[in-house]
Amino acid sequence: MPKGYPSLTAEQKQLIISRVKEKGERVADLAKEYGVVPNTIYHLLSRQNQGAGALLELAKMKRENEALLKIIGQLVANEKLGKKIKHGYGN
Repeated sequence: MPKGYPSLTAEQKQLIISRVKEKGERVADLAKEYGVVPNTIYHLLSRQNQGAGALLELAKMKRENEALLKIIGQLVANEKLGKKIKHGYGN
């Protein structure tokens, strides 16, 4: 590898793969954290599992699900407290 390019240890590679698969973390965020380009991580995922596209889609869906659950929780809490929700139209 050319001088000046960071390389990942085997442990870091496994940790990155795990964080994408199990926690649904974004590749771009992990790439920035580890000082590599996102393509490096995509390459790791494709080598580790030929279904990397499905894996990334699953991770994205997990993040979206968490965001939706948070929004629903806030709506339920607001309704229980009797707060009115302004929609931004007709007001």
